Amino acid sequence: MPGLSVTRDLQTGAGSDDIRVMIVDDSAVIRGLTARWIAEAAGVAVVATHANGRKAVEDVAISKPDVVILDIEMPEMDGLTALPLLLERHPGVVVIVSSTLSRRGAEISLRALSLGAAECIAKPDGSGRIASAAEYRRELFDMVTHLGARARARRAREGAVAAGTREQAVPARLPPEARGHLPEQATGGRAGSGPPVRRQAAEGARALRPYSSVPPRVLALGSSTGGPQALVQVLASCREVLARVPVLVVQHMPPTFTALLAEQLGRAAGLPAAEAKEGEAVVAGRIYVAPGGLHMLVACKEDAIVAHLSDTPPEHFCKPAVDPLFRSVAQVFGPAALGVVLTGMGSDGGLGAAAIAANGGSVVIQDEETSVVWGMPGAVAAAGACAGIFPLPQIGGQLRELLRGSAR
Repeated sequence: MPGLSVTRDLQTGAGSDDIRVMIVDDSAVIRGLTARWIAEAAGVAVVATHANGRKAVEDVAISKPDVVILDIEMPEMDGLTALPLLLERHPGVVVIVSSTLSRRGAEISLRALSLGAAECIAKPDGSGRIASAAEYRRELFDMVTHLGARARARRAREGAVAAGTREQAVPARLPPEARGHLPEQATGGRAGSGPPVRRQAAEGARALRPYSSVPPRVLALGSSTGGPQALVQVLASCREVLARVPVLVVQHMPPTFTALLAEQLGRAAGLPAAEAKEGEAVVAGRIYVAPGGLHMLVACKEDAIVAHLSDTPPEHFCKPAVDPLFRSVAQVFGPAALGVVLTGMGSDGGLGAAAIAANGGSVVIQDEETSVVWGMPGAVAAAGACAGIFPLPQIGGQLRELLRGSAR
């Protein structure tokens, strides 16, 4: 037809601009329901469904999905076995692991994240609650659309580079205010190379806020998609100075998952770590993780600073959310607050980071190049609330300097 710019796959019906999705689950009901949900969304198409990992691995290079929704427990080949094979046979594919809320499901999901899965999602609890299914559907669709679009954009850039058609060294997807903070420009090398330095704004770009002159007395971190592995890397790389401050962590995760995340972070940092408990003292040298299903805040009680768990409504559809923690940290610690926002979808953390900055504290964010999704860090940058933008491998080094009081 004249003027028609979108071509369609004759077998799957997927348009050339559609995000291509493969569903892998041994339950025919789950496969059918998920496929129906995705079919209702514009710009997303299901190109394959499979009942086990073996069939998915055999087909992934043929169907060429942008996103694979992968069940864990399946016959013939389970999801954990299939995951590295999918990534090997179709490089760049985004894998979302779908599992139960059980401890076993959470353990396997965290293992899958360490093997290269981009995100994990907990299946509805089976109680038949409409809210549970609706929340799962919304979360899954958000993940598919955001991660799928990023995967397509990355492949397009790589194709352009291979064809020798890339016209500029600065990635086009970085907003103008962040382009002055690229590792290549700051260090003269590749991303992640060289010593951690504070990025200076390019001509015409938004200037970064100054760091607080007050030594930090708390480290608060927030993350979502891609966050578990980023948190492990950051805390492991600055573990020698973490005993100086309490470490507060909000990761968008459901119950059970957050308890296991705390154990993982404790091992990485070499510090005691656990889900926060209501009213417990917040002291240096311990890691406090917001429990799934509750917001974590800090509050002053007599002469102590304590954790407060709140059952108020979700913020940004998340519970726990980063903004409540950051707002309370800003109020309690003022200019001695140090916040970090890592990779994640959405804008959670943006308002809280602005509160930390307004109260004289400092906020560091992960750059777009190394983020799985630059939603949350991007929201902080857009709010003009950050003092530094760094690739993930350099954040730990910057935190070491800040916590020692030698980076300003």
